[in-house]
Amino acid sequence: MVLPDAGHLGTPLTPGATRVLLLGSGELGKEVAIELQRLGVEVVAADRYADAPAMQVAHRSHVLDMLDPVALRALLDAERPHVVVPEIEAIATQVLADVEASGLRVVPTARATVLTMDREGIRRLAAEDLGLPTSPYRFAGTRHELDAAVAAVGFPCVVKPVMSSSGKGQSVLRGPDDVDTAWAYAQTGGRVAAGTGDGSGDHAARVIVEGFVPFDSEITLLTVRHTGGTTFCDPIGHTQVDGDYRESWQPAALPPGVLERAQEVAATVTDALGGWGVFGVELFVVGDQVLFSEVSPRPHDTGLVTLVSQDLSEFALHARAVLGLPAAPVLRLGAGQGQDAAASCAVLAEGHGVPDVAGVERALAVPTAQVRLFGKPVVSGRRRVAVTLARGADVDEARARATRAAAALDVRLV
Repeated sequence: MVLPDAGHLGTPLTPGATRVLLLGSGELGKEVAIELQRLGVEVVAADRYADAPAMQVAHRSHVLDMLDPVALRALLDAERPHVVVPEIEAIATQVLADVEASGLRVVPTARATVLTMDREGIRRLAAEDLGLPTSPYRFAGTRHELDAAVAAVGFPCVVKPVMSSSGKGQSVLRGPDDVDTAWAYAQTGGRVAAGTGDGSGDHAARVIVEGFVPFDSEITLLTVRHTGGTTFCDPIGHTQVDGDYRESWQPAALPPGVLERAQEVAATVTDALGGWGVFGVELFVVGDQVLFSEVSPRPHDTGLVTLVSQDLSEFALHARAVLGLPAAPVLRLGAGQGQDAAASCAVLAEGHGVPDVAGVERALAVPTAQVRLFGKPVVSGRRRVAVTLARGADVDEARARATRAAAALDVRLV
């Protein structure tokens, strides 16, 4: 279905409703669903498992394998949404291209979804087509090719599946003894199962081998493309462990001139991808240089900090943009009032079971602290189950408060 004229939104659960379909229903999708509902949108959430976080706040939900083109097409035909919002990478993208050609809005575009669903597409676009500076890299589809790629890039280096998230399948290689283990882990950690993983057949998962960058900092620059143009949020600093987000803070301190260069890089990539919505552009800062790392065509996990740092969170900005509405200038909350910075801290659980969280009252006793429990129905392995948020006079105070609040929580799996 074609989206009504910009600014025209119907009423949920009526024939005139404006419907948005979320393909992927994790904690980030949950926040997007809430913001869409604040604008009177009928929200339909889909994922590969039942009772995902966004499903808990959507009008309806569906469980399916979104890599199955027949199942995905059946869902689209049944729900007839006005807008499709991919929230994960593992989607049958040809179906999205087909429905976009018929007039359905795919966020940001079907082409952008294809290019960003794996690291190979977006890295080749950024480095080879757009000429942006990146870390040295090679791709490998077999164990033999991995040896050649590592030899070309050198040690230390990082090996990642071209299609994965939250650091799954990612390894840092310090020397030749790490190669076998890294290859095996990459074969099991990607979004799409690889087959035997020994590299001897045709079904091994491709990997990217990246030279290790001795960066001064890594940032996320949330870039919003909307009807009014392109809006940049304040840069977000973050830390990762094994490629997975642990903390973020805003604003990140940058050397003079670096913010302008970061915005140039982000605009170059997002303009090439096109469409509307929030893009999480990840960048390395090395001295006064900015290197492109990755981009997600959707709200970013490090951007959870915007729930308390901005008057419009990344989720509110995404909801406005995908509906064809302008994203007004973003105001930093607390600026000039003794709370000039904000931070987030991820809360993890490891094992198997249903999360049970105690200590919420202790976490909320930390000055300015807020807690978001994701509502994940089950944990298997190591997963984020919550985030704590706080503001402070500066980044150090905000991070300390968010960390204290996270430490106050006691997460058990029952």
